[in-house]
Amino acid sequence: MATEINCDMGESFGIYRMGDDARMMPLISMANVACGFHGSDPNHMRATVRLAKRHGVRVGAHPSLPDLQGFGRRAMKIGRDELANIILYQVGALSAFLQSEDMQLNHIKPHGALYGMAAKDSEIAHAICDAADVFGVPVLGMKHTLHEEIYVDRGHTFVAEFYADLLYDDDGNLIITREHEEVDPQSAARRSLRAIEEGLVESVNGVDLKVGSDCICVHSDTPNAIEVAQAVRAMIRSYLSH
Repeated sequence: MATEINCDMGESFGIYRMGDDARMMPLISMANVACGFHGSDPNHMRATVRLAKRHGVRVGAHPSLPDLQGFGRRAMKIGRDELANIILYQVGALSAFLQSEDMQLNHIKPHGALYGMAAKDSEIAHAICDAADVFGVPVLGMKHTLHEEIYVDRGHTFVAEFYADLLYDDDGNLIITREHEEVDPQSAARRSLRAIEEGLVESVNGVDLKVGSDCICVHSDTPNAIEVAQAVRAMIRSYLSH
């Protein structure tokens, strides 16, 4: 039963602002905090960790490919060992900020292109596990992909995500654009409810796809992310009350 809402957060960088973390944080239970390679920086990482602590939100690392200019949404060719080191570097940095606030790392969720590549490329998925082995925390991913197959086979706790604010193609892939557009909050809530109750979502062309829903993700850079999170949160509360 999905009762968790997670959100990719802490993605502001220097003077550039991304998302409304202050308003979003009270609406979620898990924050995926950017680690500097697609967004964020040391100051924003620390501020986001402290914000999460104030609201009792568990914090996970949101590592990416080294692609700050492309916001981590461009595929790159990197070998397994180097990629594991890149991920280890990022998660280690966030772990230090968590330790400074007497908090523990809750999970790891790869970002953007890294996430999508790991769903299809076993070497990428194994690189994520190579880094995750050090921390021993659950790894978030998509059900019925190499995320589930390899993470579980490697002994990691797998947490299946459903995306409230992204569409799926007919093959079950997330349709990820460089910039998110507004989505209808009630439609996002209905899709999330179906994922919880039936384990299904309709693709852009009307194909029913099997999905997991241990937790539901709302992206902070969706223009109306707050309204989407509020609608999904209300849906979950109503569902659990029946």
